[in-house]
Amino acid sequence: MSESERCVAARFTLSAEPSPGLLPRLLQPFARRDLVPDRVLALREGAAMRVEIALDAMPAGMVHLVAGNLSQVVGVTELHSAGEGDGAQALRAA
Repeated sequence: MSESERCVAARFTLSAEPSPGLLPRLLQPFARRDLVPDRVLALREGAAMRVEIALDAMPAGMVHLVAGNLSQVVGVTELHSAGEGDGAQALRAA
């Protein structure tokens, strides 16, 4: 089994500016790849939203692709991604 086919548990935690379209925009990178998150948690904390999206099994080769897409979503200010065995990765949104 190649690295891209191996499935890992993945978690994406991010901070973003609250807006009505934020959550659908965050789920789009998963839908494009025919992935359904196992957990989605969204909390408004003052002037920011904290969102966690987790999958129990996701192709390892897609973790960095989804993380890159999430970091480019309008309003995202900080992103942390973790794939089982890959360690945590922090990305700053543009």
